[in-house]
Amino acid sequence: MTGEAVNPKAYPLADSHLTITILDLVQQAANYKQLKKGANEATKTLNRGISEFVVMAADAEPLEILLHLPLLAEDKNVPYVFVPSKQALGRACGVTRPVIACSVTSNEASQLKTQIQQLKDAIEKLLI
Repeated sequence: MTGEAVNPKAYPLADSHLTITILDLVQQAANYKQLKKGANEATKTLNRGISEFVVMAADAEPLEILLHLPLLAEDKNVPYVFVPSKQALGRACGVTRPVIACSVTSNEASQLKTQIQQLKDAIEKLLI
């Protein structure tokens, strides 16, 4: 994480411990094909109602390119969270490029169900 201040619009921002947990689950979701990468794909999952939660990068430049996601997520009652680094989010998504937003999608027969639920609860606590 660089020393520059994170944009105050990036709320709620995960702390370092929660960020590691989120990126770990994002990586597992990518392995289980339960991940959509990018702001456009995340928007689609929210509109279709298949998103479990949305992760966005606080260092997206300009940040406004993904600020429609929190509004949409709140409409659909989907928890969302910001992580400090798009580079780290890209690595967790299993790609070499930076990723500014991703959405973990729902799957009934998923082995990640309990972990996703725990993380959703943790993210909802941030929003209160």
